[in-house]
Amino acid sequence: MATKFKDPMPAEGAAIARDAVVVRFAGDSGDGMQLTGGQFTLSSALAGNDFATFPDFPAEIRAPQGTTFGVSAFQINFGSTAIETAGDAPDILVAMNPAALKTNLSALRPGGLIIADSGEFTARNLKKAGYEVDPLTDGSLSDYRLVAFDISARTMQSVADFGLGNKEALRCKNMWTLGLALWMFDRDRQPLIDWLNTKFSKNPVLADANVAALNAGHAYGETAEMGTFARYRVDAAAAEAGLYRTVTGAEALSLGLVTGANLAHLPLFFGSYPITPASSILHTLARLKEYGVTTFQAEDEIAAICAAIGASYAGQLGVTSSSGPGIALKGEAMGLAIMTELPLIIVNSQRGGPSTGLPTKTEQSDLYQAVYGRNGDAPLAVIAASSPSDAFDAAIEACRIAVQYMTPVMLLTDGYIANAAEPWKVPDISTYEEFPVTFHEELPAEGTELNPYARDEKLARVWIKPGTPGLMHRIGGIEKSFNSGHIDYAPENHQKMTDTRKAKIDGIANDIPEQDVCLGAPGEKLAVVGWGSTFGPIHQAVRRARANGASVAHIHIRHIWPLPRNLGALLKTYDRILVPEMNTGQLKTLLRDQFLVDARPLNKVSGQPFKIAEIEAAIEGALA
Repeated sequence: MATKFKDPMPAEGAAIARDAVVVRFAGDSGDGMQLTGGQFTLSSALAGNDFATFPDFPAEIRAPQGTTFGVSAFQINFGSTAIETAGDAPDILVAMNPAALKTNLSALRPGGLIIADSGEFTARNLKKAGYEVDPLTDGSLSDYRLVAFDISARTMQSVADFGLGNKEALRCKNMWTLGLALWMFDRDRQPLIDWLNTKFSKNPVLADANVAALNAGHAYGETAEMGTFARYRVDAAAAEAGLYRTVTGAEALSLGLVTGANLAHLPLFFGSYPITPASSILHTLARLKEYGVTTFQAEDEIAAICAAIGASYAGQLGVTSSSGPGIALKGEAMGLAIMTELPLIIVNSQRGGPSTGLPTKTEQSDLYQAVYGRNGDAPLAVIAASSPSDAFDAAIEACRIAVQYMTPVMLLTDGYIANAAEPWKVPDISTYEEFPVTFHEELPAEGTELNPYARDEKLARVWIKPGTPGLMHRIGGIEKSFNSGHIDYAPENHQKMTDTRKAKIDGIANDIPEQDVCLGAPGEKLAVVGWGSTFGPIHQAVRRARANGASVAHIHIRHIWPLPRNLGALLKTYDRILVPEMNTGQLKTLLRDQFLVDARPLNKVSGQPFKIAEIEAAIEGALA
């Protein structure tokens, strides 16, 4: 559902008031659309808007310029009301070349505004994008409002005095476009000017050129005759008092890992190998060394997780991260961590698969891999973050479970959560309960042997730092005796150790919150059950359906394994269950298997997040 005009016919010169606006910037990979979108997001945050973003860029490092394969886009939904998704359909599309228009036009809502750089609509670029005639002049865009002018030429004019070459000058056109966007929404330019001066502090000429382009784009909006539809007013959103910052999922997760390690009174070791979209976690943690963080970029995925296991053995909190293909490579080492019963956190930023798949697109298709994807009976805990800001608390919970149960924990995010941004109220850390680790230092009683697999009431084994006097011990991947920790191949011992490892993970269900209902109540006609980044579109769709009188509730699961202890009974209070997932039905299968409920799937594997309208339609169909 597109956002509505409050006043569709404003007086001349007045701004159109909107509750929310969805803007998509799209251009070639070299046009700086992610940078433009990021800085426009900053201006939205400073204006007090609530917002959600969706960066969407190609997997190719540098696709041929002007082709549809190389289009990079950044979408932001911002408004004066609660914003939980990046928006179904843009109200405004900024298209920097024909390929950007070609690949993004179908998403624009009917009657939406197109701002196009006519200077890039040359015969050569039109051909590259697959156009036989120029869409700006052939009438094919009559269903939209079109504003086309030569942004490239105007950018060149605005920076002519700085002695830049054509290539460097044209790199400023994203700032020209940003200046126009700031005028359209009556945003302050000074924070962006300050940022440019900081970014190019070592090259004042480039700083001045980009500032000039920014100002020129803003001035063009003030002086050009583009019609009253070109300017909008979006008021600040109501918000609780507090300190806020813009945060991506990767940033929030990194901060959560550091916080969780500190709550456990442990240093954090992060071993990782670069892979899209997980690499940004390594980038973020590498800047936090003063908080007891050690980062290690390994030569491959296997080395990264084995180094993290070694750090946990040595008494630190070992963490590793990757995406689906890298998680597959880490599988054997995950089994080692399960067998040695060491705390370890494995972050899986899911992307489209299988194999290399869709490196820069989002998917939720690693749930089976997380719950079942290891050789042998190798259970571990699985947690899923539901939004960029939620990744902070999900990471803390992963740390708690890992150290209290001496187990690996897989923390699931995805490409959308990792790259998307939203406002985050910085929490008061004093409200978080600490869970300090106690290392085993007690010598065995005289005449008895040390058993490194001695367990507490949670079935977690003792954690002994190597080098502790009198507590030399051995752990490893070969099965150990339940009673002594020595190597033991006996059938009855393997049965007991396998059962114990399973019971330990199953017991986590008694130490996590019971499943709640996010919206609605038990006993409605339909429950829409989700996990991960589907939270926003599900919540909005259920809210709209309930506003129209539908008997529907939203349940969102954070603890994927073990599942909350009351979840089965809760699901059985509903007549029907719908499970939207960006896969072919993995949580649906898990719910059917565990609770024998008739969960029905709503699947999407396009590499793009769900639209609210898609889930609304599925709710209507399920209740029909």
